[in-house]
Formats: sequence, structure tokens, C-alpha cells
Amino acid sequence: MEPSVLVASHLSALFPSTQPIPVYSTQKDLSQLPPRNESGHPLEHASYSTLFHTQLTGTILLRVSHGGLMLELISLSSDIPPLRFDFPAAILPSPSIMLWESEELHVLLATTSGSLWRIVIPVREGAPLWHPNANRRWYREYLMQSGHCEGLVQVQGTHCVVISQPGGSLLRLEAEALGDVWRESRADARSFLHSITSLLHAGPPGGSDIISLASHPQPTDIGNIWTLSRDRHLRMWTARGGCVAEHALPSTAPGRSLAPSRSSPSPLKPSVLLPPEPQNLLCVFTPSHTDVPHVLVFIPTEGSLTSGGFFTLFVVDGDILRSVAVFDASQTSVHCHLQDFTVLDDTLYTLWDKQGQSMVEVKLVPWDTADEGILGSWSSATYAQEAELTPAYLDELLLSPGSTADKFFEAIMRPGTFSPLTLQSAINQYTDACRSLPPPYPPQLLVSYSTVGEQIASVVGCTVQRTKDPKTGAPLDENYWNALKRDWEGFIARCREIERNGRWPLAIGRGDPDRGVLVVERERLSSLASEDMSLRLQRQLSASGHVDDQFTFVEMLWSMRSKIGPRLMQSLENRITELAHEEIAFTYADIIQDQARALLLDEDVDEALGLWLAARLDKFGKVQERARYVLDIIGGFDKEVKREEDDGELLSRPISPEWSKALTASYVTTTVHARYDIALALVTFLFLVANDLPHWDPGLLAEIFVVFRGIAMLRFVARQPAGDNATPTVQTALGAPGGEDDVVAKLRNMHVSASRGARFQPTYSLVHRLANLYGHSSGLPVAAHRFLDATGLLQSLSPAHATRQEILFCERLRALGYREVAREVLAWLPRTPGVTYVLGRLWLDEGRYDDAASAMEILAGSFGPHSALSIDDQEAFAVVLPGEALFATQFDFYLHVADLFRAALSTYHDVFFTQLALSSAEPGFDTTTLWHNVIKGLTDLGQYEDAYTALISAPHEKLKRECISQLLYRMCEENAVDRLMALNFAGLADEVEDALAFKARNADPRIRPFYSRILYTWYVSRGDYRNAALTMYQRARKLAAIMGDAAAFAELAELQLEAYVVAMNSLALVDPKSQWITLPITAETGHEPRKRRRLTKHIPEDKYALGKRDSEVVELKDMQYEYALLSARVELVRRDPTLLSAGEFALPPPSIVLRLAQANRFNTAMATARSLDVDMSDLFGHLTGRCLRLSRHPDSVMSEDTSDWLLTDKISSWPGTPAEKGWRYLRQSLERHDGPQTDYRYTKVALETIMGFDRTSPPPPWLIHTLEEHHPEYLIRTCLRYEVLEAAVDHTLSMMRRSDARLTDEVSKTAAATWLPYTLIDQVLVAADSQTDLSPRGRVLLGELRTEIASRMKRVQKYSQASV
Repeated sequence: MEPSVLVASHLSALFPSTQPIPVYSTQKDLSQLPPRNESGHPLEHASYSTLFHTQLTGTILLRVSHGGLMLELISLSSDIPPLRFDFPAAILPSPSIMLWESEELHVLLATTSGSLWRIVIPVREGAPLWHPNANRRWYREYLMQSGHCEGLVQVQGTHCVVISQPGGSLLRLEAEALGDVWRESRADARSFLHSITSLLHAGPPGGSDIISLASHPQPTDIGNIWTLSRDRHLRMWTARGGCVAEHALPSTAPGRSLAPSRSSPSPLKPSVLLPPEPQNLLCVFTPSHTDVPHVLVFIPTEGSLTSGGFFTLFVVDGDILRSVAVFDASQTSVHCHLQDFTVLDDTLYTLWDKQGQSMVEVKLVPWDTADEGILGSWSSATYAQEAELTPAYLDELLLSPGSTADKFFEAIMRPGTFSPLTLQSAINQYTDACRSLPPPYPPQLLVSYSTVGEQIASVVGCTVQRTKDPKTGAPLDENYWNALKRDWEGFIARCREIERNGRWPLAIGRGDPDRGVLVVERERLSSLASEDMSLRLQRQLSASGHVDDQFTFVEMLWSMRSKIGPRLMQSLENRITELAHEEIAFTYADIIQDQARALLLDEDVDEALGLWLAARLDKFGKVQERARYVLDIIGGFDKEVKREEDDGELLSRPISPEWSKALTASYVTTTVHARYDIALALVTFLFLVANDLPHWDPGLLAEIFVVFRGIAMLRFVARQPAGDNATPTVQTALGAPGGEDDVVAKLRNMHVSASRGARFQPTYSLVHRLANLYGHSSGLPVAAHRFLDATGLLQSLSPAHATRQEILFCERLRALGYREVAREVLAWLPRTPGVTYVLGRLWLDEGRYDDAASAMEILAGSFGPHSALSIDDQEAFAVVLPGEALFATQFDFYLHVADLFRAALSTYHDVFFTQLALSSAEPGFDTTTLWHNVIKGLTDLGQYEDAYTALISAPHEKLKRECISQLLYRMCEENAVDRLMALNFAGLADEVEDALAFKARNADPRIRPFYSRILYTWYVSRGDYRNAALTMYQRARKLAAIMGDAAAFAELAELQLEAYVVAMNSLALVDPKSQWITLPITAETGHEPRKRRRLTKHIPEDKYALGKRDSEVVELKDMQYEYALLSARVELVRRDPTLLSAGEFALPPPSIVLRLAQANRFNTAMATARSLDVDMSDLFGHLTGRCLRLSRHPDSVMSEDTSDWLLTDKISSWPGTPAEKGWRYLRQSLERHDGPQTDYRYTKVALETIMGFDRTSPPPPWLIHTLEEHHPEYLIRTCLRYEVLEAAVDHTLSMMRRSDARLTDEVSKTAAATWLPYTLIDQVLVAADSQTDLSPRGRVLLGELRTEIASRMKRVQKYSQASV
């Protein structure tokens, strides 16, 4: 048969760990103990697995893990998440899957608690097989009558289950329908008479216990059961007859003995009984040439030195078992254990445990003894040779430069070396071991990590400390590095132990026909594939086996490599790799000779090796032709790879599941490593025969190095992991731990076992990701070879060129986001335009914008009519450009590069290449967008002068108007106002003012930038003081409009006062005849403290535009008024902050003056009243009352706040008592604020206040004098009103005397000169006469008044007569 090889992929790297579905039993007394987690056996390792396949459901993998408590179903034909069930008791071997009427999947199993479970999964064509998070009842339970159960379970169909019992009997459970009711029946192996006979001739105890149980695969109508007991008795059972046939098998094959050869050690004596553990020793099948079922039985022979056992083939003839053939296992199965076997298409596939690793042997089934020699021997398949991380291999890794931790970490993270489960379990054990030490713990042990790789890199070696020599204090670096190396070796040893246990074989079977035979291990899934030439040679040469004559040259290269030694080989490999990275300026023959001399190969290579090599070469003759043949082996593929597929085949090709792609990636990795070993041996051979190379064909040497370059690149890529495949959103959707939702689910279920084990997400290799990108076809090795062929890395002919496929390969690495890998792969290739472009894109992705810009600028010369690119370079370059076509001009390329930098948010380089595009733009091309990008980019970069230059230089007026506001606003936001004012904006001043005015009107005046201040600065710098005043006045208005929050009153009021002051100063610079501004009337002006005068409408109404607003004129005095009002409010609030909480900070002017007066702020109150044109009557009344209180109770008044009147510097310097100072302050205030313009209104108020306070107390003489001088009648009436008659008589007498004096002085006597308020005088006389208690002085004054009246009357009569 064709040689085969096993390729595997880890299950934990492919399938996400979903939340298990808890299974609840109706039994109340179940006490479940948590499974024991041994150090080398994680709970996630399966203890039993089986494969199930139908056309409707595809292939399903059933696994039992967690000590038999967890049942997991994995679909291998689709990428749906696994379905997991957590049982309350251990599952008995062996559960099974059945398809019922193409409608439902049934999983039947029994547990040790005596329960029979049926899990039902509905099946719909075209729909996913299951949804792990579906809210439905998945299972049904039946309690067996026997209770606790131990034995093997054989599911014969959806309605029948057979369980082995102690002593060799069977328990049969049958169901009439798919319900929870089963009928139990028991069948014994022997009759009653036979039992008595067996007692007389008793065999070893336990000999009749069943260790293997089988039935015919479904679908079938054969209801028989076949069992094999420990005493090697094969029995056939029927549903009604029980045991109907029995056949005793020998412990060795008939006709063969255990006698060893003379050179072999003595064999072991065969055991009397087979081991009691359940084993797969039976297989029931129906051959293709007959309808008669056959039973194949395997009997292990532990002591045999020729094979691991023998097979016996039986034909079922009714109730009779007839042996037809006996044949041995292969010689390679010696000391191996058979795990499973099956017959597929008349071919026997056996799965062996060979020292912990899987080995598959295949043989055509001989139907009789005569066929055994005709059908051929066994064909064996194992895994290809892979590097095992032994201490010796780790020492070889340290021969190359680099840190110890980096090399070891890279080795364990290689795809396929260790599974994610292995790494997680190992690092958990390592962490637990470190925490078992006494504290304090290193901080690395106390931190949580996002990935397992990050945790390993941080934790491993964290307990190793650098020490110092106690005598000299010098650091003991050698001890530190040795301890670190041992720590890493210990961690890797943990990984190796766990991984070795995870690779224990469990089952063999077949799923989809295109997938071939599958091997299931505890933690891996393998496929049996055909070997390609490189793998076959590697296997034969590694085993020192015989090779064909055509491969003797390869055998010589392999032997030569092994003879050189690891240290020299590592040095050669490093130098060859460096040489492949360099660009070649000389012939390879000269270069290799020079490097050979530099490496001193003549001294390092053993003389015997040289002689041996010369002798071997003499036999070959044409060495160059053999070297070309080796190149064909390294870069060759199967013939099927080159077959072109038509469109129909491409469309009909089914989508491959991820595990199939993972197997392809594993095959690719395996064959690449094999080819690399051969290529490295070939190049090493060139160094050893360097002196003969000048006679070689230079093209052949170049081809050897270019092939080595390609396979080395593939080897590097094959060693790279690709990281997690699922995003956090996908993880939650797949049932991964989802934070709160996961906790809630666990609390709702109250199932502790739901959190067993680690959770994993798919972690693919980089080749796996690339297989998704390049497309995948089913079947190995065709799929792997098609992938290698699609990469094109093994098709190059010259190391001086990079092919189309090579550049596309690097570009796809970059596009997938693997920048480090892409950079390393690009380093192997020459700097062709295509490689430079991909490298520039890579630098762009990494943020190295300057390097990327330099590379892209260099490439500009590759486009246009003057391009000097070759046809090959043009094709290779075009494949990575948009549309896979070269740009017609440099202008198009510059636009493309600018778009790339714009997408990467590199504004500087975006502007740079856009400017280059503008410089090379063709006439007639619309460059509006390009100019816009330049202006905007320069603005974003803060290069405002350059942006202004670009703005002025732009040939598009509309663009200027659109961009000027962006430039202005950005400069304002970045506090570049000084630079803004330095710009001229010739011809764009109106647009500048409109843009700033718009922001000044609509932006919040409290938030920077303060556009009103900026616009004010703009106007002032250009001498436009009226608009400057208007801007700041509008700012004050906006601040007043938002002054609704009491908490912000102080801040806003200060800003508003500042705006008023600036506005008044600006307006004061305008011609005094036109110190006014106009602004439209808005809703806000209706709440102003005083009315504005509207601008006169001189234009007829029909000339107005629709919606034209009225305007108002604001003069300088209006601004001053508003400033004074706001200042008074601020002062009032500063004195009494409670006004803010009461909402009274916006009092009207009279109330403000009154409150200031009540607060004894008389100076401020008078100034405010004067500014606001407010009547000060109440103010002076309050001031007069304070003076009266000072005269009567000076202490009480001085205890109040008098800082604004009595304690000012001026008043404090006055002599006298506080009362005297107060009256003097009142007098001066009246002299300043009262007079003819106020009709001495405030003096009158002061008098009435005094008279009302105490009429017996005489008012101050200066007050009386003022009123006598200007308002004597008022003074007299006031005295009458307050019944101070003596004072009234006195003031009347004084008035008449002054009148007489004026009458005497008058030159021209008129009627007005003789006028007196005679009516008032009569009232005084009447009131005085009626006063009985008038004082003597009053009576004297009254008499004088009468005398004066009489004299007055005579004089008036005389004047009258004289006038007549």
C-alpha cells in the first residue's frame, strides 16, 4: 500500500470551550465527588472517544472527559461550537450516537449511578446541528432496577442497549418507543448444567468477565451481540436465545510458538487471563463481497517477540461462529498495545499505542488462510520526525545568538509543539508550585494576564534572582543564567509530560470519505495521509533505512550533515541564512569560497569526513545533475496540484471546516521542515566543496540559493503562531466566559461542575490563517501542495528578483496584521519596487511614517512614460497595487499614497504627497479637493502661515471662502491669535469678519476661545473702533442673557463689566459727534433696564427686504448707564451674598440705591443714584435718620458698618464727635447733590425727617438757612404741619423782613416785588392766636409779626398810591 503519514491538530486549538449543560438526575442521594486532577493528566484530556458519520449530519466526534463526568460532541463537518453535558455520575464505556429516521440524533449512555440517559438533538437539513445556548430539555433519564452499575455498554440502536454484568452475563434494555420506559432482561453465558460442570473444573476467578463488547454497525437489522471475556472466549448472543455460540481462542496464534531466536531474549510467559480493563478487541462488519457478517477478534500476546498479537476472522453462519483466517500483527507492533481497530472497505486499520504515541497499521483483510500471503504485508504510518524539546535540543538552541528566555519561549509557542491546554495546565502548575514557597511572592505571580503566552513569558523564571558574591560583591551572572535555564527546562519538562499524555491514542475511524481515516487521541485529532517525496525520504533517512538508487545523493547529504556535528552545523546555518538575506554583487562561487575561508571549514571539518565525501562523489559522477534532482525534490509537488480546476469545481467545492484546514497546515509544516532539512544539507554541501564551485553552472548555484531562500521563508512562517481567532464578542456568543452573564448562568443552575477546567479559544497557526486566504481543497497531501504552490516561494529562479507570488505572499502577511513576520519575510527578498512598496505599507502600518514616505517617494519614478521597470517587475509590482495595475502617471500614484497616509492619520505626509500630486497634476484636472486637503492638513498640523499661503494661492474662490473659516477657527482654538493678527488676508477681510462675527454671536462667551475678544482685536488692529465697541457690547449682552444661574453671577458679572469697559473705551475713540452703535432689536432687548431709541426709518416700507429687523441705537451714555447698573448690582451682592440665593441679584435701580443706603454705603449709593439718575429722597431720609441716631445714640450707630461714610479718609480727618461728622457729611452731600435742579428736594426730605423724628429738637441752622433762602414758604408750612408755631412765626417774620429789604432795594417797584403769601401768613396768625401755651418768646415774635405786617401794609399802600 502507499506509504502514509499521520498529521495532527490539537483540539483545544480548534474548538472553543463552551459552557456545559448541567444534567440533573431524579435520584436524590447522589453524592458527586469532584474529579481528581493529576499533574500530568488535565481533566480536559479525554478518556474515551468515538467517531460518528452520516451524510446528513457529517462527522461528529464524541469525547468523554473530566473523569467520565463530561460528555462533549464536536462537529467536524461544520464550525459550530461544541456541545457539552455535565453528568452527575461517571459515564460507563462506551456511549454511542445514533441517527433516528433522519430527524433526530440520539446519544445513549449509562452512568455508574444506574441511570440510562438519552440525549435528543433535532436535525434539520441546512441548519446547524445544535445551538449550545438553546433553552430546551436535552435529555431523558431511566433508572435501572439494579441500581449501581458497572460494566461495558453497547448501544445496538435507538431502542436497545446492552450492558455487561459481572460473571459474564448481559443486561439487555429495550424500549417499545422513544420514551423513558425500558424493559430489562438478563442473559447468562451458560446453562445450569454447564454451570455445575464449570464449578467442578473452575478456572481462574474473573475469567468470564467481559472486557470487550460489539455489535454490527448501524443501520442494520442484525440484533446479535458479540463479547470477549478475559479467558479469551468469544460468545455470540441473541435477543431471545441468550448466548447461542461460544468459541475459545488460544493465547497464541495457531501454529506459532513463543520460542525466541538465538539472538533474542527469552520471552515472557503469556498471561492466563487478559487484563480486566475494557479493550477494543472485537470488530463486526459485513464485507463488500457478501452479506454475511464477519467478526474480527484480536488477541494480544504480551510476551511475543514477533508481534503484538494476532487476529482471528470468524464468519457468522446462523448461530455458528466459524473461524476462517488467522493472521499476526506486524513485527513493528512488538511491545505495543492495540487501542482500536476497524475494517473499512475490506481494509483493516489498527491503532497502536507505541510508547505513548499513535501508530497506524493497515492491511487488506485476508478472507481465508490462503489469502494472507497474497494480500501483502502490513503498511505502517506514524508521525513525521519532529524536534522534541529535550535538554540536548535546548542546548542546541542556545548555540545561536539571542536570549535564553526568548529562544525557549519561541520554541514552546511553535504551532503543533504544545497545545493551548498543555501550556495552560503547565503554567498553572508552575504558578502553584511558586506560590507554595514562603512569601513574599514575585509580583508576576499576582497579576492576571490576557493570554497564556503573556503569562508564560512573565511568570517563568520570575523566582530566579541575581545574586552577588558575598566576598567581592560581584554579580554572579553565570549562576543566574544557569538557574534561569534550569527553571525554563523544568517548565518545558512539565509541558512535555502533559503533552505526552495528551497524545495517547484512543480511537480510529472514518468520517467524510474525502477526509480519509481519522485517529482520535486524548487531545489531538489526526488524519492518515499519503507521504510526499520529502517526507518519505526524511522517514527513510532518519531510520537509516534503504533508499532507492536515485536518492543515494540525498542519503549522502543526510549522512554528511549528521557527521558535521551540531555546533558547526548551527554556525553554517546562521551564515547561510545571513548570506540568503544579502543582495549579491559577486558570483555565488566566489562568495561561498570566501565564506568557507572565513569560517575556517578546512580546520573544523574532520579530515575523515573530507575523504569520505570525496569517495562518495567519485561514485556519483555528474554531481550537478544530482543537485538539480534534489532541487526537484525540495520544490516538487504532486501531479494533481497542477491540474486546473474549472469554475464549476470551484463553486461546488464545499467549505472546509477549520479542523481540516488545521490538518492541512500541519501537513504543510511537516513537509516544509523536511524539505528545509534537505535544502540545508545541499547548501552545506556547497560549502564543503567550495573549491570545485567555479566549475559549476552559476545558474544552478543561484537556483539552489533561491530555493533555499523560499523554503527558509516557508519554515519561518510555519513556526509562527497566529494567536486567538475569536474576538470577545464572538467568545461571548460561543458560550465563553461572558462576565456577568456567565456568573448569572452558574448561579441559576447552581451546578458547581459547570466551572470545571480551563476555557480556551481557537488558536491557529499562521499557515492555518494563510490557508483560509489562499483557499483550501480537501484531501492530503493535495491541499498542502496546492497551498505551497500558491505561495510561489519555491518557484523563483533567480535570487536577484522577487516574483509576483512572493510579493503577494508578503502583502497578504501584512494585510492579515502579522507585521513582524512580514518584515522578516521581506528581509529575505531583494529591494525590487514591489518589495519596497509592501515594505512601505508595512512601515505605514507600524507608524514609521518617515520611512514609509521615503520608500513611497522613491517608487514614484516607477510610473509614467519614462519608467524603466522590466516586464517581470511591472507584473510583480502591479499585483499589490489597487486594481492589480500600475498607475499611468506619477500624479495617480501620489494620490494613492496620500490616501494611504490619510487613512493612517499621518497628516504631514498626506499633505506632502498631495502637494506633490498638485505639482504634477495635468492641466484641466479639478484640483479643488487636493487644495482643500492641503489647506486642511496644514491647518491641522499647526502650520498656519503655510496654510494661509496655500489658501491665498488656491485658484478657487469658492474654496477660499469655505476654508478660511476652518483656518480661523483652528487658529483661535489653538491660541494662535497673535499669528492670526499678523496675517493680512488681502481681499478676504470681509470673510474673516463674517466668520469671527458668526462665532462671536453664537459661541458661548464663557468658553475659550473668546471669539468676541478676537474679533475686537481684529477691528482694533485695523482702526475700526465702532465695530470693536459693537463686538464687545454684544459680548456683554450675551453674558447678560446667560446670567440666570445665581452661582455663576460673580464670574459672569466680572466678564460683563470687562466687556462694558472695553466697549466704552473703544467707542470713546470715535468722533464725539457720532459715539453710537447700532444693533438689531432682538427678544433679549425687551428686558433691558432702559428703553433704546429706535433708528428712524428713512426708507419707504416697500423698500425693506422681507424679515428685516428693526435696529436700535446705543450711545456711549447708554453703555455707561448699563455699566453703572451692573457695578451697583455687583457691589450689592458682594455686600450681601444672600441676595443670590433669594434670586434678587437683578434688582431695579431704585431698589439698589435703597439697599445700598440701608447698608450704610452712602457714598456708593449716591454715586450709583447719580449715574443711574435715580431719585435720592429715600437715601437722604435714611442718612438724616442715621445722623439723628448718632446724636442720640452714638454707640449703636458706630457698632454698625460706617466704612463708606464716617470712616473714610476724608471724614476721619474732620474734627468733632461722630455726630458732628455725620451732620457735616449730610451737609456736604446736600450741597453736592441738592440744589435748584432738584428744587432742594433732598433738603426738604432731611427737614421732614428731623421734624418727624423729634419736633422739639431744632434742625441744624444750615439746613434752616438753606430753606429760608430758597423755600421759606415750604419751611413755614412744614412747621405748621408739625405744629411748631413758634418756629413758624419766626420763619414768617424772617420772610417778611427779607421781603421788606428787597422791597427797599428794588428800583422799579412792581407788583411782584410786593407779593407775599398772605394766605400762609394769615394761617400762621390764626394758628398762633389759637395757641394758648405759646411761649413768651413766641408771643413777642407774634407781636413783632403783627407790627411788621401793619408796617408792610402801609408801605404797600404808599407804593400803590404813588404808582397811580
